[in-house]
Amino acid sequence: MNYSFLLLLLTAFWANAQTGNSVISSPDGKLLVTVSLENGKPVYSVSLNGKSFLTKSPLGLKTNVGDFSEGLVAGKPATNSKIDKSYELPNIKKSKIHYVANEAIISLSKETLPAIDITFRVSNNDVAFRYKVYPQKASRSCVINEEVSGFLLPAGTTTFLSAQSKAMVGFARTMPSYEIPYTVDDTLGKNGRNNGYTFPCLFKVNNNGWVLISETGVDSRYCGSRLMGHANGLYTIGYPMPDENNGIGTSAPGIPLPGETPWRTITVGETLAPIVETTVPFDVVEPRYEASQKYEYTKGSWSWIIGMDGRTVYNEQIRYIDFSASMGYKTVLIDALWDTQIGREKVAELATYAAKKGVSLYLWYNSNGYWNDAPQGPRGIMDNTIARRKEMAWMKRIGVKGIKVDFFGGDKQETMKLYEDILYDGNDYGILCIFHGSTLPRGWERMYPNYAASEAVLASENLAFSQRSCDMEAFNATIHPFVRNTVGSMDFGGSALNKFYNANNTPNRGSKRVTSDVYALATAVLFQSGVQHFALAPNNLTDAPDWAINFMKSVPTTWDEVRYIDGYPGRYVVLARRQGTKWYVAGVNAQKEPLKLKLKLPMIAAGTEFTQYSDDAQLTGKMTTAKLQKNQEVDWIIPTNGAALLVQ
Repeated sequence: MNYSFLLLLLTAFWANAQTGNSVISSPDGKLLVTVSLENGKPVYSVSLNGKSFLTKSPLGLKTNVGDFSEGLVAGKPATNSKIDKSYELPNIKKSKIHYVANEAIISLSKETLPAIDITFRVSNNDVAFRYKVYPQKASRSCVINEEVSGFLLPAGTTTFLSAQSKAMVGFARTMPSYEIPYTVDDTLGKNGRNNGYTFPCLFKVNNNGWVLISETGVDSRYCGSRLMGHANGLYTIGYPMPDENNGIGTSAPGIPLPGETPWRTITVGETLAPIVETTVPFDVVEPRYEASQKYEYTKGSWSWIIGMDGRTVYNEQIRYIDFSASMGYKTVLIDALWDTQIGREKVAELATYAAKKGVSLYLWYNSNGYWNDAPQGPRGIMDNTIARRKEMAWMKRIGVKGIKVDFFGGDKQETMKLYEDILYDGNDYGILCIFHGSTLPRGWERMYPNYAASEAVLASENLAFSQRSCDMEAFNATIHPFVRNTVGSMDFGGSALNKFYNANNTPNRGSKRVTSDVYALATAVLFQSGVQHFALAPNNLTDAPDWAINFMKSVPTTWDEVRYIDGYPGRYVVLARRQGTKWYVAGVNAQKEPLKLKLKLPMIAAGTEFTQYSDDAQLTGKMTTAKLQKNQEVDWIIPTNGAALLVQ
């Protein structure tokens, strides 16, 4: 026996016992979470390979039945266990997941009564924690007025964040909707637009690596949260603003006692690979109900992104149904105003016509009852249980596949209940649900089997609205795979092949796309969502390159694996995704100079033949074939606003 090593262990144990420290390590021993009580206040820190990523950060809750952030003492001894489970999800970044983590439950008491448990789960690059609140004397429910949980980043950390907007502003008072542009390489000590930041939040910790902070497991039993910035590099949990959703509903969540909060998640990596590849939003949650059927995740088209409101008419939808059929797509999204510009009887006719072509419909709905002024219809249906279920029964009769519900504008517990109600009712009628003008999905792909995707990003509609958005398109595309799209499906609605955002692809009308055709193909791979309605148009069958159309016909929307290859948020990105045995490697360059890369692709065997799509300096694309060299490397030169794409 190595007695020196044993003595070291006993010394460490004794020191921890005296200070109240609990150390939870990842299965590989590299990621450590240290939890302690300091003068009755719980704190924790996070390190990876001996490097600090979060310094001592506060824990605890303030409720209307007690302040559980101070004056605490250790309760019953911590319980430790190993989590080892496997599950499958067809509509996230990885189809088969084996989750292994070490769990510790730390019990804290106040005034001799059990107060809270803090559960930590630590896997090989992820930390998740949540609270359990116990009854206090006669109380069997409580309001959580404040969550003290914080994340203290080391000095010198830089940030990659999207600010939270004010409430009840923007189009028809529909914000916040997670659509504020990102700032990159920014400094600590700010608080967005004085309203904090939307999840997820990415940080570069000096030369140590990266931290992604988010939350998961939010449903009707809690509210969505945000991150509030403070001057010293501390970020804390913030609840919804009181005036969200027209001021209706409380900002602070209420829970029964005993009751639990959602999970706070921290992904840590020395490179961006753990950030891109994490599955922690899904690892720590469980399904809320059984699927009523096997749901199918598909590709589709939609007229609105190119034609806007005026093209939501019967004949145009016939044209797009024919277009989807010709592309081998299985859906068409009929967007806002179909109730007045087409009518319910004619929509039923469209559904019948589409079914004969092997195509199904998604229908757009306004979420609103009392919380915004958006005039687009159908209105007053999705917010009411009776009207909603009656409508869904009609949709089931005519064969509608899914819905896109828009304009939520808030994160209160009451709003989270609306999302859940729509999803639960939708499952009864076999309806897949997409949300726009919406909050971030928080583990919903696993929690709700008929959840398809959410927008929660400055998406493709803004390319049609503004030339500046087009000018910034590549820049934003290099951020989303590292931040927004890491934690949930992102319904971007992009991959346009029109040069101009108008129905006839006419010069000098509408905004002009400055990215290449190869870029459009690459983002179909870079942006993950099980259901994709691409911004293609029927005219693309004749005015876009054949190689581009053929690729868009065959590109998958569901994946078995993702791998980070290279990149830096706001500069460039290269990811690889696999479906079955076939790999797709996609890269985009937003820098001012051409990007020269030598990529190692160890997952593809040497000598494998592949197809490559590349841009020249003028962003003119081409398709070539080659074989992977013995060293499994490829050389790429990607011009500004261009892309490269390799398909095995």
